[in-house]
Amino acid sequence: MIELDPLYDGMELSTRLVIAEALRRGASVEVLDQSDNFIRVVRGAVVQPIKQATRTAADSYIAALAMENKQVTKALLERAGVRSPAGRLHDSVTTALADWPRVRGRATVVKPRSTNFGEGVAILAADATQAEYEQAVRAAFELDAAALVEDFVAGREFRFLVIGGRTRAVLHRVPANVAGDGRHTIRELVMEKNRHPFRGEGYVKPLEKIALGEAELAFLAAAGLSPESVPEAGRTVFLRKNSNISTGGDSIDWTDEMPAVYHRIAERATAALGAQIAGVDMIVPDPTDARESADYSIIELNFNPALHIHDFPETGRNRHVECHVLDLLGITDDTANPGNP
Repeated sequence: MIELDPLYDGMELSTRLVIAEALRRGASVEVLDQSDNFIRVVRGAVVQPIKQATRTAADSYIAALAMENKQVTKALLERAGVRSPAGRLHDSVTTALADWPRVRGRATVVKPRSTNFGEGVAILAADATQAEYEQAVRAAFELDAAALVEDFVAGREFRFLVIGGRTRAVLHRVPANVAGDGRHTIRELVMEKNRHPFRGEGYVKPLEKIALGEAELAFLAAAGLSPESVPEAGRTVFLRKNSNISTGGDSIDWTDEMPAVYHRIAERATAALGAQIAGVDMIVPDPTDARESADYSIIELNFNPALHIHDFPETGRNRHVECHVLDLLGITDDTANPGNP
């Protein structure tokens, strides 16, 4: 594991990884705003400002805006021949609620047009009620002036990290969960899992702690459970539908196992939005299917993808992805270029 300087304690882990690698390469690092994780890396004539590890000058402002806007993302992916879930954009609560007859009886995803980290995303089962749909719609509009109502795509969710035109890491994300032992309550199991040294709060650790907030309590209640329930031994109890690491999900490295066809799809998607750095969230029904015609659906592109989740997966090896960010920015490696000042 790369040594992290305690001078930068409190900054996001992804930013600290970039700092540590930049220093190892002989560059100097100036912290411009510690609370905003905004730094400047200098090596010789190369000067690169970096915010939150992956917001860099390598990407244009318009590329970031395109990735932020899920409707624009879908439109650009469609033009590039890359599949994403079918859906409709609504610019008012009224029109979104009027879409209920179309989605009734179908598994559906409701999400704000422009949020990150899974914020405001609701996944509704095929038997969801109209009241549940209305609640999801109103929650999405609390965060944005428009919302997408999309078909839910079944399958396993993966995060592809694309840097400089190539897929550098792939992570399988599993929603927040605990494993029953027949003795402890869900609350106790959550507390025990949160004691793992990889789990913390505010992106300073590789994984986020599992919460027992409103979303988790509602999900448990829908399954007939509460935090005081004692699940039987061997039963996996999920606390959320979404698999974001930011909401307590687990991480499993799949970089080597994922067939190359999906790597290329993620690269095409990133290129379609004109981006150099992107986190591509892809649903793959059968990740062993290596055919060019294999089924998949891209549900989102993230303009500020976390790096640390690929360096410290719960299962798998460190991919050292911060190296690719610095390579892209021209912050060269002393080891590879020993004569470089």
